[in-house]
Amino acid sequence: MRTQGEIEAAVSDGITRFMQEFMGRGPKDIRTHLIGDLLLVRLQGILSAAETSLATVLPAERGRDLLKSVRTHLVENSRDRLQHMIEVASEMTCASMHHDVSTVTGEEVFVFTLREAPLVRTAKGK
Repeated sequence: MRTQGEIEAAVSDGITRFMQEFMGRGPKDIRTHLIGDLLLVRLQGILSAAETSLATVLPAERGRDLLKSVRTHLVENSRDRLQHMIEVASEMTCASMHHDVSTVTGEEVFVFTLREAPLVRTAKGK
């Protein structure tokens, strides 16, 4: 049985590795929070220079919509891989995955719903 921090760290590592291998670059910062049966993952600094340019050079809504659409399709095509990684890290079945990206702040958010809250052990020294 893992601690909450160990689960959160495993998820952060897995998402970072996925972003580096599949999307071509990792986040500048990543935070994962286990809240009951929810895993919330917030990535910052995820947009490449080309993506930032795309979101600002074209008319705002067109560039934003195009960037969000491409990112959404890439993530959806990797849904099984991401959910498997979450299941290995949390030792629980992943029920659903939700995703969004902000072209304004360069943040990306994943929310994973687990079938149930993982059992966690108390970290030493707490």
